[in-house]
Amino acid sequence: MPVISAPLDFNEDELYVDLRSIFGHSLFLKCEGFNFAGSIKLKAATEMVEAAERDGLLRPGSVLVESSSGNLGVALAMIAANRGYRFLCVTDARCNPATIRMMEALGSQVHVIGEAATNGGFLAARLHYVRALCDSDDRYVWLNQYANPGNWQAHFRRTAPAIARQFPMLDVLFVGAGTTGTLMGCARFFRQWHRPVRVVAVDSVGSVTFGGPPGRRMIPGLGTSVRPQMLDESYVDEVVEVEEVDTIRACHRMAGRGFLFGGSTGTVVSGAMSWLADYPDSDLTAVAIAPDLGERYLDTVYRPDWLQELYGADALRTDEPATTQAA
Repeated sequence: MPVISAPLDFNEDELYVDLRSIFGHSLFLKCEGFNFAGSIKLKAATEMVEAAERDGLLRPGSVLVESSSGNLGVALAMIAANRGYRFLCVTDARCNPATIRMMEALGSQVHVIGEAATNGGFLAARLHYVRALCDSDDRYVWLNQYANPGNWQAHFRRTAPAIARQFPMLDVLFVGAGTTGTLMGCARFFRQWHRPVRVVAVDSVGSVTFGGPPGRRMIPGLGTSVRPQMLDESYVDEVVEVEEVDTIRACHRMAGRGFLFGGSTGTVVSGAMSWLADYPDSDLTAVAIAPDLGERYLDTVYRPDWLQELYGADALRTDEPATTQAA
C-alpha cells in the first residue's frame, strides 16, 4: 500500500492499454495521467524545478512563471503549492476552462492571453508577456520549458527506460510533439539502445514544428506556432500529421469503450493507427504515449455544441481517420 507525504511521490508508470480491440491494430498505449498532476508533464516539471533549486535560481520570495497550454501549468501549480512557491501560469484562450480552474484551486495565478501575435500566434504572445514580466521584476523565475534541458532529460531518464523495461523487443514508438521534450528524451534514449527502434513523431495539422504551414488549432497540448528550440529532427524517423477532427474521432472512439483520454492522446492514437494501417501483415511491437486523461476536455473535445460550432455536424462520423503522413 503506497503511503506518501508529497503529491510528487506518486506516479503510476507501468500502466498500458491494448488498443487492438478498439482500432484493429496492436498498439500498447502508455498511460501517463495517473498522478496528482494528471499528466506526463509532472516529470518535466519536477526535473526543471529541482534543477532550478540546485542551481540557486529559486530562492525565498521567488515567483515561478511559465507559459503553458495547460498540463505543465497544472504540474507546476501542484509543485509550487507543495513547496511553498508562488506560481503564475501564462496561457491563452484555447486553454481548457477546467485546467484554469484547477491551477487556481491549487493557489496559482493564471493570466490568459486573449489575442494572438501577428507572427507566432498565441505562443509568441505568451512568450512576449513572460519575457516582459521577467524584465520588470527579478523575483520572477522562468523555467522556460521550450529550451530547458531538464524537459527532455526527464524522459530520457524515466519515460523511455520504463518503456524499455516492459517492451524489450520494441519496434516502433509514437510520441506526440509539443515542446518536443518527451519526443527528444525518448528518441535519444532509444537511439543508443540495443536494437533499432523507429521513433515516429505525431503532430497536429496547422503546427509549424516540422516545417508545415501555420493553421488554426483549437485543441491544446500538441503542435506549436513557434518551432521548438530543443527539437533535433535527426533523432526522428518519421512524422505523422493529424487533423483535429481525427483527434476528436479517436477520443470519442476510445470513450465509447470506456477509456476517457485527452486531446493529445487522441492525436497520438490517430496518427499511430494511420501509420500502422500501412503495415497490416507485420508483427510489430508498437507503443504510443498517452500524455493525459480526458476530464479536462469535457468542456471542449467531449462537448457536442463546441464540436459542432468549430468542426461541423459530421465531426463525429465513424469513418476511418483521414490522417496524412509526412517524411
